[in-house]
Amino acid sequence: MELTAAEQEQYSRHLLLDEVGITGQLKLKQAKVLVIGAGGLSCPVLQYLTAAGVGTIGIVDDDTVAQSNLQRQILYTHKDIGKSKAEVAVNRLQELNPYIQFKSYQTRLKKDNALELLEPYDIIVDGTDNFPTRYLINDTAVLLNKPIVFGSIHRFDGQVSVFNFKNGPTYRCLYPSPPKLNEVPNCSEIGVLGVLPGIIGTLQANEVLKIILGLGNILSGKLLIFDALSMRQSIYSFEKNTSHGIISLEDDYQVCDGIPKDAKEISFQEYKKQSSLYNVLDVRTQAERDEFYIKSIHIPLNELSERCDEIPYDKNLLVFCKSGVRSKLAIGILENKSFKRELLNLKGGLKSFSQEEKR
Repeated sequence: MELTAAEQEQYSRHLLLDEVGITGQLKLKQAKVLVIGAGGLSCPVLQYLTAAGVGTIGIVDDDTVAQSNLQRQILYTHKDIGKSKAEVAVNRLQELNPYIQFKSYQTRLKKDNALELLEPYDIIVDGTDNFPTRYLINDTAVLLNKPIVFGSIHRFDGQVSVFNFKNGPTYRCLYPSPPKLNEVPNCSEIGVLGVLPGIIGTLQANEVLKIILGLGNILSGKLLIFDALSMRQSIYSFEKNTSHGIISLEDDYQVCDGIPKDAKEISFQEYKKQSSLYNVLDVRTQAERDEFYIKSIHIPLNELSERCDEIPYDKNLLVFCKSGVRSKLAIGILENKSFKRELLNLKGGLKSFSQEEKR
């Protein structure tokens, strides 16, 4: 494998670095990196890995662009609203670097496809925003002996680490089990500073390049914590915990600890047939509701515990959110409050709801 004259021009600033040069650039060209998620963290990761010349980049994401994404997901514009994130990302990245290969997987990472999706790649980048997928990524990567470059954001704070690098500590060594019900809300519930995923995602891209090029000190067994308000950066060490050995994938990664696993679900079509039998509760944020409105009771998830008395008991209650995860959390909250009628989750959340509405 060689670099063409055009590639040498594209990567000329890399080639000037003694630590990279032709040899290092060829390592980048041969590398295969899978980025899971195409949201706030993954946008800068994808842009910098593309610009650096990573030869094969895979993108796993089943979501579409929403207006509320544009505050921090810098690959997308207003013209992209409603389009597949993975597809839009590939089209934009190909304009940045036509010399590398992209693979788009417009699907959700699940137990049934995780091994197949991760297996062809050298490095996995976790750009997700939910705990079930993080644990699935971790366990799959451990079984396949793949390193994970991890990032997460919360309001004004971010975290970066590298898991399972050369049999080093894994995500479960740092966080053995998922948080309990409603313990850690995500950015759609509490917000996030728009620039923060850019900072954390760039740090993730840096770790990927270091791994490929064999440079510097990898954040294996170390957790970097960044505070955007104080600009304070701290690194904490943690050890491998052999009691969390992974020998197979778990049966269910779709719910975190505290989310009712047996929550009854109905499809939008089933609801429409007997809509008069249900009250409907929307647990999304006000910003999400402003984007797409469905006639319903509206109580954001983070206010539900204090406001559950506002929900009438005259009918069974159908609960929905964007994807069906927060609505399951809401059902758990209402069950703990001994809600007097049957609670049902809208299967697939607003994604399925809105698709049917538009037909």
